[in-house]
Amino acid sequence: MKSFLLKCFTWWNSSTFGTDLWTRLYGEKVGTDEFGNTYYRTKGGKIDPTLLFERRWVIYNGYAEASTVPPGWHGWLHHTVDVPPTDETYVPREWQKPHRPNMTGTPGAYRPQGSTLASGRRPKATGDYKAWSPEG
Repeated sequence: MKSFLLKCFTWWNSSTFGTDLWTRLYGEKVGTDEFGNTYYRTKGGKIDPTLLFERRWVIYNGYAEASTVPPGWHGWLHHTVDVPPTDETYVPREWQKPHRPNMTGTPGAYRPQGSTLASGRRPKATGDYKAWSPEG
């Protein structure tokens, strides 16, 4: 019952019934990324008369978080490139790091040295600055 209600009323947990219905009627699957997100476009690449270009959309695997879309798919979704990553033979360079989603607000977030959240206690000041005083 809970999953049924979530599917009816929440858009941030994958897709709603309306999105699933639209996708079945008008969409064709283009591919899936390493995070399990599935990408669609209008059937046959048909041009939408109101937009004047084809519609492209993603159904997220789990929580709808845009930072989980890898760069190649982001370019395709936003019509920066015409060829989806599934049709390309792109090989990343050795210096390129794999895509990671934004981890802000999670236990995996970046916490630099000196952050109050890094170790639970902020290190003492090193004395490399002089505090301002209004006297001069």
